[in-house]
Amino acid sequence: MPSTVVHLALAGMIAAALIRTSFDRNAVLVIFALVALPDLDSFVALVSTAGHRTVGHTFLIPIGLAVLLFADTNLRDRSFVRRRWGAHGAEVGWVGLFSMAVAGIGLDFIEAGVNPLWPLHDQFYVLDGKIELSDQRGVIQTFVDLSPELESTGDGGGGGGGGGGGGVPAPESLGSSQEVNMSTGVDPDPDNSEEDPERIFPVVRAGWELLVLVTGSVVTAVRLRRE
Repeated sequence: MPSTVVHLALAGMIAAALIRTSFDRNAVLVIFALVALPDLDSFVALVSTAGHRTVGHTFLIPIGLAVLLFADTNLRDRSFVRRRWGAHGAEVGWVGLFSMAVAGIGLDFIEAGVNPLWPLHDQFYVLDGKIELSDQRGVIQTFVDLSPELESTGDGGGGGGGGGGGGVPAPESLGSSQEVNMSTGVDPDPDNSEEDPERIFPVVRAGWELLVLVTGSVVTAVRLRRE
């Protein structure tokens, strides 16, 4: 699973691409804080079964905050955000919430699984699949099952087959928060099965994570220097 620094590196690239003006240290720190917020549920795991990848890794948090930000900046005569930080503050807020959803939660969603709708729906899911172009089978994708229910093949069905399959979402269910326990450096043995568990705080665990970390850090630093 990606470490917090990898999440922040991706968020830095998103911010550098989307913030049009006043890309300064304060804006980056606000976005970094929002992106790092989900990982604080590692500490919740010390006192609750519903902990890491559950309490903070639910898409309901950025959705709820986005509703509040929209209501404040579009439905109120005197917006608190615009009055305090101007249009730039609203822009940073929107980019920060988008970064939280994509870099903070989404990255874990596709890599190791999260509880994306907790507490409304207590179930871990991991989004994994592929899209390919074949000279024999056309478009092949495994993110959504488009094959007929009774004739479903294991590889997710080609995009060319219209069929009457009902479109079954691809995210694989891993279990509820009562069944799935994520090991972290804060809580290395959630099952209490080891006498002396090793605490590991990941930095990078794959080549693509190193690439994102280096690229994101360089892009963010260069944009800050230019501003």
